[in-house]
Amino acid sequence: MKLLNAQAEDPNLWNDPAAAQKVMKQRTALEDALTAFDALTTNYTDTKELIALAEEEGDQAMLGEATAELQAIHVHAHQQEMETLLSGEADSCDAYIDINAGAGGTESQDWAQMLERMYMRWANARDMQVEIIHEMSGEEAGIKSATLLIKGKNAHGWLNMESGVHRLVRISPFDSNARRHTSFASVWVYPAIDDSIHIEIIDKDVRVDTYRASGAGGQHINKTDSAVRLTHMPSGIVVQCQSNRSQHKNRATAWNMLRAKLYEAELKKREEETQAKAEAKTDIAWGHQIRSYVLQPYQMVKDLRTQVESSNPTAVLDGDLDEFLTAALAAKIQGGGAGAS
Repeated sequence: MKLLNAQAEDPNLWNDPAAAQKVMKQRTALEDALTAFDALTTNYTDTKELIALAEEEGDQAMLGEATAELQAIHVHAHQQEMETLLSGEADSCDAYIDINAGAGGTESQDWAQMLERMYMRWANARDMQVEIIHEMSGEEAGIKSATLLIKGKNAHGWLNMESGVHRLVRISPFDSNARRHTSFASVWVYPAIDDSIHIEIIDKDVRVDTYRASGAGGQHINKTDSAVRLTHMPSGIVVQCQSNRSQHKNRATAWNMLRAKLYEAELKKREEETQAKAEAKTDIAWGHQIRSYVLQPYQMVKDLRTQVESSNPTAVLDGDLDEFLTAALAAKIQGGGAGAS
């Protein structure tokens, strides 16, 4: 910390803005980690004293509350431990999340919107900002696709293992015969890179299409071709943005997204080249089922890579993902757990 403070106070630091921003980012991250550690230590000490007092006075209500707080501290401490392991090249970046409904029409489109809500709630609970970059509504309900931008500390580090296929089993609210349906939606998470990371893109390799942004209609409907779609032909990567009324702003955002996706593809390629175990590769591979959410005939969410389970799918779909994210991160760091099915 002393070294970073000395560098930050160097009057020549800002002669190189990129280096200066890196130093300031490192210092802020370290300050946050130290503050969190101090708060955790204080809470632990206070709670131990409260438990001792409750036992001495025989106050079962106070003892129950203090014990629950101690368990919460344990969970928080484990999360902080995981945070220290988020040292990957893109872990500290903000995160884009692409969500696409699978085959199955309204059922899968409704499921895709449930996943969108789940990630937004997870981010909001962590005081992260969420921006909807693109969203295409389904014909009857739900969404065909959406892109979210999650802005917050280590957003990509926490979320990057969510890439894959998510499966829902439930009694369909759209089936008049109340039959059980299985729906699929795919998720792809990639880092929102900053200007310090240079990705070269040849203009002739990108097809640019503009179209009219979808909306609710009425007097506020977009009457101009402000939405932008970019197709990187060598890789087949497609991005689109319609979050702004300005085509110029949407175009700039779309180019940022394309650079981010190409960067993520390069990171994945390098990771696969250095991975020792074949099963570790499939853990994060696009197109593999990673988690099942069963609402009928029983209640269960199960991660197929780490085998972590929850019997409270309502809480999970409300954004309570930390247990799954922490287990996936630990498995990745340790070299991978079981492969996805």
